[in-house]
Amino acid sequence: MVFPGIGAAWKTANVEPGSSVAIFGMGAIGLAVYYDFYWTSKVAEGARLCGATKIIAVDVNPDKFEIGKKFGVTDFINPKSCEDKSVSQIICEMTDGGADYCFECVGMSTLVEEAYASCRKGWGKTVVLGVDKPGSQLSLTSANVLCSGKTLTGALFGGLKAKSDIPILVKRYLDKEVRLDYFVSHEMKFDEINKAFNLLIEGKCLRCVLWMD
Repeated sequence: MVFPGIGAAWKTANVEPGSSVAIFGMGAIGLAVYYDFYWTSKVAEGARLCGATKIIAVDVNPDKFEIGKKFGVTDFINPKSCEDKSVSQIICEMTDGGADYCFECVGMSTLVEEAYASCRKGWGKTVVLGVDKPGSQLSLTSANVLCSGKTLTGALFGGLKAKSDIPILVKRYLDKEVRLDYFVSHEMKFDEINKAFNLLIEGKCLRCVLWMD
């Protein structure tokens, strides 16, 4: 599930060189946007490949910040340490008006709204990758959408076309441009599978390889 995060930055958002990116949630998808941290790591990786120069990661787990640096993340925000400011206010200050691209990789409607508020007026784009619970709704006024000039969109499989785009990404991996190996944080024997699940649940693992021998 690395490619959807990369695709979200490459295809859905079409991140441009020199742009600023904010990623909400440092899971594997987030790192893939910068590369795919499940989604955060995947998104971060994708943003890096596209040439983004400022990549801001937002997460409540400080342990993930050091990992994010491997995927090109340049700045980190822990919402628990924001005191009297919202995350969107801090991002707008850091980027002089808002990030060019924002990616929601957790699956919470409130974070989608915060990501949208963090986007630059006029051309900012917010991409939703996280899956929220059924029936969840967003609270955006029509005036906010109309007058902001921002775009809000979802990303199904990162906007990738399997037949034409996956071979390109496979080649970029073989050419060592896409660093899939970085997503493997642990290797264990199969009889340690419960320990592997616990690491995932506790947010202490990106991806774990289980050896059958």
